[in-house]
Amino acid sequence: MKIENTRLPGVLLIEPKVFVDQRGFFQEIWNQHRYAKAGMPETFVQDNLSRSRHGVLRGLHVQNPNAQGKLVYVLEGSVFDVAVDIRRGSPHFGQWVGIELSADNHRQLYIPPGFAHGFCVTSDSALFAYKCTDTYNPSAEFSVLWNDSDIGIDWPIDNPELSAKDQAALPLSQIDPMWLPAYLAT
Repeated sequence: MKIENTRLPGVLLIEPKVFVDQRGFFQEIWNQHRYAKAGMPETFVQDNLSRSRHGVLRGLHVQNPNAQGKLVYVLEGSVFDVAVDIRRGSPHFGQWVGIELSADNHRQLYIPPGFAHGFCVTSDSALFAYKCTDTYNPSAEFSVLWNDSDIGIDWPIDNPELSAKDQAALPLSQIDPMWLPAYLAT
């Protein structure tokens, strides 16, 4: 397994070992001991799965309190996956990183608690899975506007299909800072 830091501290790109032969492939998705040894000692408490068609964009989602760290990966298809640092007081506040995740490249992305997360489907459809460090709390969830010009995400899609909740999202500058997770320097 190979783990790389991205330009946002704490957001990790993981390339698991994939064993390929004439029958197909084998890949370990999660191994608590192996990931902890590699520097990711997370405890995951909930697994989620979504299927979306081409052009669907989900996000940028945040949960605070009960912030969720997420280990995300694609089982079928491909997505452009994004993490945005929205922790008030962070030296990287408002910065983003985007990574292509696909069933073919087997990559995983770890997004720590305190980051907004979203993805758009770039294939005909995608089966997207993620492990979470806290359970879903709908009363603590909100969205940051997917195309907030101050953040400037370079999405590979111009007119995504959005949920009503994501259509009503506010730009980061219009969200009450007290709603945002706090940056805790380590």
